[in-house]
Amino acid sequence: MKKYNKIIFVCESGTARAPMAEAIMKEYTLKYPLEIESRGIVVLFPEPLNQKVEAVLISNGINAGGQMSQQLSPEDFIPGNLVVVMEEAQKQKVLGEFGEGSGADVEVLTDLTGDELEILNPYGGALQSYGLCYETLNKTIKKLVNLINEER
Repeated sequence: MKKYNKIIFVCESGTARAPMAEAIMKEYTLKYPLEIESRGIVVLFPEPLNQKVEAVLISNGINAGGQMSQQLSPEDFIPGNLVVVMEEAQKQKVLGEFGEGSGADVEVLTDLTGDELEILNPYGGALQSYGLCYETLNKTIKKLVNLINEER
């Protein structure tokens, strides 16, 4: 995996999977400094973390309070950035909106780590769905961190 300056996790609204991924990844130790952020594809106005996401993060010892959703923008697509989406459909949407040759790499999280199933959206589900999403994201992000740390 090549060396990046910034990883931007992206989900639909920027209030569930992407900020959860950001919070999880910030808990891991990386061998070089890397900015980690999250964005939403459709953010009409900044919103706080989904309450169930916050509850799941807190129950796993992660404090992500004060985090607000932010709209994905053309400024995010510069060389050295890796834009990580949760689903193939989101990748197509992002590439369609921001263009193929935008400078940043756009990848589906599970494609990067070699996992077969995409990260399912827990939005609107029971707290248990969010917990399952956390477990899946944590395993996948651990693999991503290992890939980043193996980079020479």
